Amino acid sequence: MSLTGTPFFLTVIALLVVAVVLPFALWSRVRGPKPVRAVARLGMLLFAQVTAITLVFVMVNNANSLYDNWDDLLGTSDHVEAAKDLGPDGLGGLKTKDEPKQLVQFGPPKDSVVGPGVQEGEFKGRISGVSGEVYVWLPPQYDDPAYKDKKFPVVELLPGFPGSAKSWMGTLKATEQLKPLMEQGKVKPFILVAPRTTLLGKVDTGCVNIPGKVNADSWLSVDVRQMVIDNFRAEDKPASWAVAGYSAGAHCAAKLALAHPDRYRAAISLSGFNDPKMEPASLAGQDPKLRVESNPLTILKTANQAGRPPRSALYISGASGDGYEAGLALKQLAKNPTTVKVKLIPPGAGGHGTAVWKNQIPEVFRWLSGVIGTEPPAGGTGTGPGRNPEPGHGTGPGHGAEHGRTPEHPRGPRHA
Repeated sequence: MSLTGTPFFLTVIALLVVAVVLPFALWSRVRGPKPVRAVARLGMLLFAQVTAITLVFVMVNNANSLYDNWDDLLGTSDHVEAAKDLGPDGLGGLKTKDEPKQLVQFGPPKDSVVGPGVQEGEFKGRISGVSGEVYVWLPPQYDDPAYKDKKFPVVELLPGFPGSAKSWMGTLKATEQLKPLMEQGKVKPFILVAPRTTLLGKVDTGCVNIPGKVNADSWLSVDVRQMVIDNFRAEDKPASWAVAGYSAGAHCAAKLALAHPDRYRAAISLSGFNDPKMEPASLAGQDPKLRVESNPLTILKTANQAGRPPRSALYISGASGDGYEAGLALKQLAKNPTTVKVKLIPPGAGGHGTAVWKNQIPEVFRWLSGVIGTEPPAGGTGTGPGRNPEPGHGTGPGHGAEHGRTPEHPRGPRHA
């Protein structure tokens, strides 16, 4: 029975009803010695408490898209079939342009929570060795005959941890909010792509490559990216790609965009952080070297020192103590052509939760519409007009050894 399915939800409700009725019906009818009666009555009370807690958990999980299935919940999921050492560019000496197209069969999603128009497909990344599902939503213009020869810009959507690939399209209602804005011409017609990010049970990969363990960076920035280009009329130029995330996914979005300006033009970071140790379950945060190298501050500082500031545009929002200071630190370091827009979320707006991120979607995608498809002024690294370099010539998954971060303190799992 599916963890997020209606049958399980209704079963839990039915069990709770039974648990509430049971004491009223049997309390005075329990027979036997006093200890036996006490144990039986205690069992009825515990049964009622367990079913009530289970119902609350199911409701919270379904509302916030935290765990997709029982394996994710129990920490037994493993979507890594191989984790070779792919080197600093995350490609392992391979060139995606030389590989045959990776065609994936997309169809209706198994869970209707993602809303209408969403397709689901599953594939194994040739470079990363990761297998997982990907949800894709096509803009209203995609099937318009007037656009039959047009390719579309793409945004990858990343959840927090724990988090489901369905969260942006389900809980945050991204497609529902953006479709009318696209039809009205207020937002560009983006293809929205939501890949699985929970790859190794109860740990957050931090969107990094760790030889022998996981190649999460290459899964997101190489395999998923190329798969979308192979299967849809998606632009392949970095200027037409962006990545967006909230909480731990916000950290990943900023990291991926700054590390790979040859793959992404922009990033949206909602209530994120720079220091990966802010997520206690982060593999990157647990490794001293990776903790430094995967910090967006380190990535940006290293690129600046090399005279190659990335051609990246970042939109960072957060409340004080919840992403805002991390954004200011990046803004202070940014040099042309890197740009960083920071927005303060006022106290009382909803805290670190899905309601806050959901409300920001129209604004951040209007900002993104003014950035995607454009090239910043010449200078620094990235892709010049008309070029489409092989992914892997940005600053790469690992960078430098200088930490340089603002004070941030772990506060437990970062998701909602």
